[in-house]
Amino acid sequence: MDTVTQVAIADVKRRHRESGLRSIWYLLPAGVIVALVIGYPVLRAVMLSFFRFSPLGGSVTFVGMHNYVQVLTSRQFGAAALHSVIWTFGVVAFQFVFGLIGAVLLNQKFRGRGIVRGLVLIPWATPSVLAAMMWMWILDANYGVLNDLLTRLGLAFLARPWFSQPHTALPALMLIDVWQGIPFFAVMLLAAMQTIPDDLVEASKLDGATAWKTFWSVKFPIILPTCLITTLLRIVWTASYMDLILIITQGGPGYASLTIPADAYYTAYSDLNFGGATAMAVIQAIVLLGVVMVYLKLLSKQGILDK
Repeated sequence: MDTVTQVAIADVKRRHRESGLRSIWYLLPAGVIVALVIGYPVLRAVMLSFFRFSPLGGSVTFVGMHNYVQVLTSRQFGAAALHSVIWTFGVVAFQFVFGLIGAVLLNQKFRGRGIVRGLVLIPWATPSVLAAMMWMWILDANYGVLNDLLTRLGLAFLARPWFSQPHTALPALMLIDVWQGIPFFAVMLLAAMQTIPDDLVEASKLDGATAWKTFWSVKFPIILPTCLITTLLRIVWTASYMDLILIITQGGPGYASLTIPADAYYTAYSDLNFGGATAMAVIQAIVLLGVVMVYLKLLSKQGILDK
């Protein structure tokens, strides 16, 4: 290797080092903000989970793993964990299915399509408190629209106090959250469908493929990365969502609609057990982190993250 080549290689390496250092300096402000806004609260929550203390004063006692043992052996937390799994995966599954159907319908050409696309966002844009009040009226046991409609249709035997019975409280809450979350999936998947080249669809039709075959063989593989990433986001958001539960059922009747976030909230602000509440939050965060890591590993194996 001659001297000129060695100088050229050294120059390239030097430029790469300088470029890497500049990148670090550019990312440093964002890294500091993330560390302060996210990193510090997470670290403090983990530390608090090893202590017993009251916000009203008194001593702060280090209890080690006692809060975790107490939480994991609690029947109430076990019920909340089961409900969280049903709530999260049930809601996200229905949101995805109906959101995909909505995206396909909104992708068709029809008169007033722009207006309909705007109206579809209303459930997503509705504040949780307003949505909760509206559905409390619809599903009210005595004056609810749904029970009245069932009675008029001769189906009075199906009418029931939806939020007051253990076997219907959680499904009723899931119905509301599904209603609110469908537009998110519909809009995200519709945006992905807009990127599908028309020539691929036309080529599929020329080959004699039906509309069903065209969708699953041509369109769906293209929107699959959006489907998977959007689903991951919704899993994390839904697992941490508790607004409807706190407003409508407060986790009842009994523990029938209690989830981990709601259980942690009541443990902290009703029982004033902040150590136990943060232990619940840390456990949920670890489980969600595991789900996310497995999910991302599957996406990486399929090459979706590289696209």
